[in-house]
Amino acid sequence: MARGGRGRRLGLSLGLLLALALAPRALLAKPTVRKERVVRPDSELGERPPEDNQSFQYDHEAFLGKEDSKTFDQLTPDESKERLGKIVDRIDNDGDGFVTTEELKTWIKRVQKRYIFDNVAKVWKDYDRDKDDKISWEEYKQATYGYYLGNPAEFQDSSDHHTFRKMLPRDERRFKAADLDGDLTATREEFTAFLHPEEFEHMKEIVVLETLEDIDKNGDGFVDQDEYIADMFSHEENGPEPDWVLSEREQFNEFRDLNKDGKLDKDEIRHWILPQDYDHAQAEARHLVYESDKNKDEKLTKEEILENWNMFVGSQATNYGEDLTKNHDEL
Repeated sequence: MARGGRGRRLGLSLGLLLALALAPRALLAKPTVRKERVVRPDSELGERPPEDNQSFQYDHEAFLGKEDSKTFDQLTPDESKERLGKIVDRIDNDGDGFVTTEELKTWIKRVQKRYIFDNVAKVWKDYDRDKDDKISWEEYKQATYGYYLGNPAEFQDSSDHHTFRKMLPRDERRFKAADLDGDLTATREEFTAFLHPEEFEHMKEIVVLETLEDIDKNGDGFVDQDEYIADMFSHEENGPEPDWVLSEREQFNEFRDLNKDGKLDKDEIRHWILPQDYDHAQAEARHLVYESDKNKDEKLTKEEILENWNMFVGSQATNYGEDLTKNHDEL
């Protein structure tokens, strides 16, 4: 989940890897905006910076899920508030008229699990070619890399050749890590771990390793400060660094580089991208309650939520210029 200035879920998904491999080269330019690899603990809630453009995009995706947040972007404010009211009734599990932080956390976790389930279900039939409700490594390899493997001459002089050569062994390594019984065939659970490794404890070493490989441009097995910054920011014509980049350099020195040797090893990368004892759903639920709790009783009424509706959901009025052409089922 992306958020300007507050981080995103890490780990390069299969979809992103394929998009990078197949996208036109013009689309692969480094962004100049901030990019982060980690859902990290928020600053004190009372001191948090305002949302970029007041769009609340991260909150919408956390509360609704990425796809359903787009549905609300198509609605008028009145329609959006009406649907939000129905969702509030579902979140209030005990029916006492209040939404607590715990109830919000439960809802956000449910939304995230639904997104992962829907994502796996959406692509499953493309890979399960023999329809045995399992996906073998050979099925996946042929579905993803079959054309490349069968027509190598077409890729010899293209940038895709290097990309595919890098992705294939990387995907195989991740597939084998997800394949707990070692039969080179993935059940739905194992394939879910393959597509969403950051959600599974036994896959976290792969997430750390892939992150290191992505950022470590000089191949020394570490991430130095310049590599760390380059992963989230790219200079335009050698212009000055934004203030947040200078702040990130300080973060690197003070909080990322734990042994103060000027670079990050695997343990330090793990500490950075997979912070211990941090619950993303809990943090987001606390944030939503804090920002909407007008009487400061640490719980929300439906009226308080609807009064601050644009933090929870979007609409055409708050997302002018967004793509309004897609149709989605109502939550």
